[in-house]
This record gives sequence, structure tokens and C-alpha cells, in this order.
Amino acid sequence: MLWNTLLLSLRAIRRNLMRSFLTVLGIVIGVAAVVIMVTLGNGATRSVSDQISSMGSNLLMVMPGQRFGPGSDAAPSFKSADIDAIKSQISSAEWVAPVAGKSVTTVYQSRNWPTMVSGTSNDYFHAGNWEIASGRMFAEGEERGGKAVCVMGETVRKKLFGGQNPVGCEIRVKDFSCEVVGVLKPKGQSGMGSDQDDSIVMPLKTVQRRLTGNQDVSRFSVSVRKGASVEAATRQLTLLLRERRKISDSEEDDFRVMDTRQIAQTLTSTTKILTMLLSAVAAVSLLVGGIGIMNIMLVSVTERTREIGIRLAIGALEREVLLQFLIEAVVLAGMGGLAGIALATGASMALAHAMNIPYLFDLKVNLLSFLFSAAIGVVFGFFPARRAAGLNPIDALRHE
Repeated sequence: MLWNTLLLSLRAIRRNLMRSFLTVLGIVIGVAAVVIMVTLGNGATRSVSDQISSMGSNLLMVMPGQRFGPGSDAAPSFKSADIDAIKSQISSAEWVAPVAGKSVTTVYQSRNWPTMVSGTSNDYFHAGNWEIASGRMFAEGEERGGKAVCVMGETVRKKLFGGQNPVGCEIRVKDFSCEVVGVLKPKGQSGMGSDQDDSIVMPLKTVQRRLTGNQDVSRFSVSVRKGASVEAATRQLTLLLRERRKISDSEEDDFRVMDTRQIAQTLTSTTKILTMLLSAVAAVSLLVGGIGIMNIMLVSVTERTREIGIRLAIGALEREVLLQFLIEAVVLAGMGGLAGIALATGASMALAHAMNIPYLFDLKVNLLSFLFSAAIGVVFGFFPARRAAGLNPIDALRHE
């Protein structure tokens, strides 16, 4: 009986293909919108997490001041002695990388490119998970003597050298020449949206002497050893800096210590909330599609009143008529769900590629979307099916 009922439902759908297509269009759009929003949201979350991880593992970033924006520069910068104290007194600190930066224009032959020059030590490459694509890091003598050497990011290499290998060449940085000793492997954008490859790294003393003109350290990073407590390292670091900066117990810190794990959690939780919000908005179109199915099914019942009356008159039970129209509604919704998932898969792959985020197929979301579309067919198809099953055979046979 169930098979015959299904065949009758498919035959009725096939008789009005254009109307059936327009009926399921709302379900197709609703399912596709939900799946696309969730898939792209998951991809964006993974992308942000990967970008934060690329900055370094168990990494603490320390900056003067308590906030960003105007007024944050009022706090004094750090000194090289602070870095030495951290290395000697905090045993859980594996790498401590001071940074003194300045924006300059770099020149090579007829090409020039404005970028950020960061003065630091070799600890910078280890703490930030940087790898050398070609060339080398700084030699100990180059760091200690403040030699004019540099390691450049991939973006700067492309802008100044194109396809040429820059190792061994000299570039102009402000008013002095600098030898390129290495090129970094590209990382792409950071979690904040900035280009991590648009930079040049020099020894700290080189930047302090030739660019900034002082001994200040604008910020530094601390990589905590594996197995050590990041929270304990943060407390030790905070106490040490308060002592060295002569901050009394009644005063607030004039610096901030940021854990990259907390940054990652904050950004990923934000993307997840936005994904849920957009998915909820997209799910509204599923309800609209369900209302469209109910409307068409009611029209179908009216058009087929005489057919229903004949079935009831020759012995069909009410539940068989109800099941026929209910299956018809579920088939329409199910077809819409499958078409929506197929559309969402293609669109998600294309959009993920365009947005430069990973495409992550989520079986659970796709399955739930299909089941929800089928449930929409049951819910919105029940009333028309009930109305068809409740028709009086005599009145139905008189219907024109």
C-alpha cells in the first residue's frame, strides 16, 4: 500500500512539474542558505584559528599601556635590560624576542616599497614559528655588532625583486644600505587581518642605532616552554615587570600581557556567534518554503476533490487519502532538501575559494538540514492532507 501511495504522489507531482518546482524553490533556497552559512562560518573559524596558531604556540605578547588607540603610548617603553631580566629570572620562558619597529620605504634599483622594519633577535623567528625559505638567520656577531643585514618577508620580496632571489643583494633602507641574508616562508594574513609577510627583520641594535635613535623596545614576545603553565608564566612576568617598572601595589599595570590562545578563543567565539545568527536568519526562508507547500497542497486538494471522492467511494480509507497527500508534501520537501544541499555544496566550495578560507564539509549540518526540510513537509502538509481525508464522498463527487 505504501508503495502504491508513493507512486500516486509522484504521479501527481509529475502532472504539474512547473508548479512543483516553484513549490520546492523556497525549500531549496532555505536549505542552501543554512548549509552555506554554517559551512562558510566553520571555514572562517578554522582560518582564524590557524592564523592565530601561526603566530606561535604558547605565546605571550607584551606591550606598554593598557589599551589600544589614543593614550596607549603614554606608558614608557621597555628596555633591553628588561629582556635580559626575563631570560634570566623566568625559567619557563623558552624564547624572548624584543621588537623595536619603524615604518620606512625600502628601495632596490628602480623599485620601492613602504613596509615595517622590525629590530629583534633570532628568538623572534623561533617564538613566532617563522621558517627561513632561503638564506639564513642572523649570525651572533651581526646581532651583537648591529650589522646592516636583514631577513625579508615574502610580500616585500615580491614587490622589490619579483621572481629574483634577493639573498646576497643590497637594498636601501632610509639612508643606509642593508644586505639581504634571508627570506621568510610566507604566512599570509594574521587573525587581525594584517599581512604578516609585509615586513623586514633586522638585528635590534641596527634598528635602534640607525632608525629609531634610542634604546627603547616597543614590545616583546615570550614563548613558554612546552609543558609549562602559561598562566604561571604570565603571573611571573607581570610581577617581574611591575618590580622593574617600579609600580606600587596601589597602581595599575602600565603594560598588557596578551595570550594568543585567548585571542584565538575570542575571535573564534565571535565567528561562531555570527554564524549562528546568520543561519537562524537563513532558516526563516525554510518556514516560508513550508508555507508555500501548504498553499500549493490546499490548491491541489481543491483541484482533485472529485478524484478524492471517487477513491473514497470505491473503498479507500481516510488514512490512505491522508497518507497520499502527506507523502506528496514530504516528497516535495525532501526533493527540495536534496537540491538545496547539492546547490549549497557547489556554492560553498566556490565561495570558500573566493574568500580564501578552507572548505569544511559538515555531514551533521547537511543531514540535519535534509531532515528539517522533510519535517517541514510533514508539518505543513498535514493540514491539507487532513482536509482531503475529511471530505464527504457524496459532496466530493458532486464537485465540479
